[in-house]
Amino acid sequence: MSGQQLTLSSYRGKVVLLDFWATWCDPCRDEIPHFVDLENKYRDQGFEIIGVSMDDAEQPVRDFYRQFKMNYPVVMGSAQVAESYGGVLGLPVAFLIGRDGRIYAKHIGATDASVFEREITRLLRRQPGGNAGAQSAIALGANSSEQ
Repeated sequence: MSGQQLTLSSYRGKVVLLDFWATWCDPCRDEIPHFVDLENKYRDQGFEIIGVSMDDAEQPVRDFYRQFKMNYPVVMGSAQVAESYGGVLGLPVAFLIGRDGRIYAKHIGATDASVFEREITRLLRRQPGGNAGAQSAIALGANSSEQ
């Protein structure tokens, strides 16, 4: 929303939580304060959150961003962006991406912050190119869903 282009590839080497949300989505609104806390707690260890707002206009997102004191970048999403992640049919939807750029978990619907924290800490312990690969992806519960 700052006018700068954001590319996910520039986050390689970090653990990324990619969160599809909207200002009008109550479960999304409930998750945001937890995401702010997670960003504060793990940023220095190589963790980043990227919010993808599926709102139709920027101004409500800007207002929401200030109101909730969001501390991570938010981009305006589109149907094309959502489609590139297999389609986002409801909100919120969050993807947890490892340092290697692979998606390790997908959460559909509101998810308890402790679930995210457990997965984030597990991925932060892994170093890029490590050989814990497939087992870690399974342990994280790829395609998990919490409601």
